[in-house]
Amino acid sequence: MNKKKNYDSEFCGSLPLHNINVIQAYGYLMVLDKESLEILQVSENIADLLNKPVTEIVGKPLAEFINDDTAVKNIQQRFNNKIKNKIPAALVLSGNTIQALIHLEEQYLLVEIEKPLAINERSFSSVFDEVKYAITAIEEAETIADISNVAVHELRRLTGFDGIMMYRFDKDWNGTVIAEDKVQGEGLENYLGHTFPASDVPKQARELYLKNTYRLIPNREFKPVRLYPVINPKTHTFIDLSDCNLRGVAAVHIEYLKNMNVQASMSLRVIHNGQLWGLIACHHLTPLYLSFELCSVCELISSVISNRITTILYKETFETEAELQKKQTALIAQVYAEDDLVSGILENTDLNLMHLLNADGIAAIINGRINTIGSVPDKGFLENMQLWLQGKDIDRVYATDHLPEEYDEAVSYAETASGVLAIPVNKEQGDYILCFRPEVKQTINWGGDPNKAINFEPDGKNYHPRNSFKLWQETVHNTSTAWSKYELEIAENMRSFIYEFITKSTANK
Repeated sequence: MNKKKNYDSEFCGSLPLHNINVIQAYGYLMVLDKESLEILQVSENIADLLNKPVTEIVGKPLAEFINDDTAVKNIQQRFNNKIKNKIPAALVLSGNTIQALIHLEEQYLLVEIEKPLAINERSFSSVFDEVKYAITAIEEAETIADISNVAVHELRRLTGFDGIMMYRFDKDWNGTVIAEDKVQGEGLENYLGHTFPASDVPKQARELYLKNTYRLIPNREFKPVRLYPVINPKTHTFIDLSDCNLRGVAAVHIEYLKNMNVQASMSLRVIHNGQLWGLIACHHLTPLYLSFELCSVCELISSVISNRITTILYKETFETEAELQKKQTALIAQVYAEDDLVSGILENTDLNLMHLLNADGIAAIINGRINTIGSVPDKGFLENMQLWLQGKDIDRVYATDHLPEEYDEAVSYAETASGVLAIPVNKEQGDYILCFRPEVKQTINWGGDPNKAINFEPDGKNYHPRNSFKLWQETVHNTSTAWSKYELEIAENMRSFIYEFITKSTANK
């Protein structure tokens, strides 16, 4: 393959997951008027908890089913302060003491209710020492690899999942597994080092992880529970379940889990800079329920992981930027000392533009002359590329890591020119500084054939996920190492400096 394909599906990314209008069967849902706490909607299974048909529950005040007036007042008081985060609450409903998560939406309150006497429950107090140890171990990790390995190991100890893997998203939203901890033996495949296509976690699912720390599916074979009434009387639409942990699951994802031989799953987000950086996927071969309390522990661990990764990435960014700034300052000083642009940026073997921009070769086309250093294509290619760039009317830095895909003539020069960064000096005159990077052949170990990630039926509407997650290798050609954001910023700074230097030099002549 000549270029790494983008597998982020527009079709999957447009499905309205937040308006699925059903919940999973491991809990109950109430929708309350945020002022009066009148019950507007309920999940149909709540009839089992309150021992009344749903028709006799909807339209009644919440206080009618809670034996403690203080609890009702506390709910009203807390949300009068416009708190938007989910707030845990212990409620006594029809004699049952239950745990609930309450969160404020624009026109109503959502109350997620945990089933009483939940099995396989580990309370916070029972895992307190393990939680403290896990947090300490994560906070003391010095590298992304160390954090990831500690995270999957400690989360497996805390939750009891058969297997946990952590993967990091690339710029195209494919996720590569960077750490894995699983029970040995039959059942779960090894995915360490494998990459999963972006369509596995489509755009709208990624957006939901910005609102929800985790996604729990205790049993993929659950029977979806409908809401009553179907239409929310406040909004006159399907209810928005974006923030709801109990939200139902799309049929295609259930099929996806089945194909992976996974009965229960939980996904935890990893956030960096306000964006989804990665996910931690927890899998179990049999149904596995986690209590609201233990899910809260996982939320805490997710935040600790995100914060530690952010700290390390900021440190790496600072060090990278500081080093580039140091080199740039020295290179600019060198140009002034030489009082000649080409000599200043190319001729010093200890410091030149190749060192600053991590290029393997530089060609400076200035005033009709071509000066080069390092590994660059021949003169004929450089002259033709000069004309190509002029035709593109580029007046700022242009960069690509797959030049042969964008410029046909570069196919024959992929070995030295798969990547280029072009700094326009005088586009009308055809003056450019071209920085080249060689081809880096890349073998991607996909978790199943990404070209079969989505399989449509003949009707073009119904579709299914891929059946196999076995290793599927792909070799990518005609691609270089990508230009980093910091290198592009430095290149733009150099463009401004070069323009000023040439302008001053011209004025002084």
